[in-house]
Amino acid sequence: MIISPQMASSSAYLLLLFSTFILLLPSHKQACFTSIFSFGDSLADTGNLLFLVNNTHRVNYLPYGQTFFHHPTGRFSDGRLVIDFLAEAIGLPLVPPYLASGDSRNFEKGANFAVAGATALNSDFFEKNKIYLDLNKFSLDVQVELFKQLLPSICSTTSECDEKLSSALFLMGEIGGNDYNHPFFQGRSLEEVVTFVPLVINAISRAITEVIELGARTLLVPGNLPIGCSSAYLTLFHVSNNESYDQQTGCINWLNEFSQYHN
Repeated sequence: MIISPQMASSSAYLLLLFSTFILLLPSHKQACFTSIFSFGDSLADTGNLLFLVNNTHRVNYLPYGQTFFHHPTGRFSDGRLVIDFLAEAIGLPLVPPYLASGDSRNFEKGANFAVAGATALNSDFFEKNKIYLDLNKFSLDVQVELFKQLLPSICSTTSECDEKLSSALFLMGEIGGNDYNHPFFQGRSLEEVVTFVPLVINAISRAITEVIELGARTLLVPGNLPIGCSSAYLTLFHVSNNESYDQQTGCINWLNEFSQYHN
């Protein structure tokens, strides 16, 4: 599928991605997936960050969660996320955050390792390049390590793990957006951030390869959003030159071209 950089909004892209994937899914009674394992950032986090910061974050207050759960759940949304709709579509429970406290955690039907603010590249890269991160402990490689730590609790032999993971759906992202958000928002140039793209793609590829080697067979790997349509980017990079914007959507062309380059 080719996603046009002129899409009107990030939510439209996610809806198209979700709708396309749902068309490929079997009905509830015939669902072939028995669990979901998720990695990523705030677009997939179902509550991990909230546990990490001991509920002291804006996501712990309304309007987060108000339209579906009717209370904050740690999701960066007023309702459900794409991962929630996917779980419902294939007849599985909403995927619990792995870092949730308590002994009652049950990950037989899957676990979510996504943490809001997470990056594909680890903290060493950003420290070396003097790029400040709000949260730098749960990059993609760390999330994969947490998944490895979970495995012994849901399967005890190689054959059992292979059976368990071959029937699981793995969501590898969205991840990588924050690797670009931080440098862009801290004044780094397009020319510099473009050089990060191959490193980000390699980090995602390594994670994909690693979970496949552990037994994963079905993976959904979202691309980056059309960030030129994001209100934050539209505000930060506002210019009076109309040629910098798509005439139909008002999105910033060069930023959407950057997203397309990543994808």
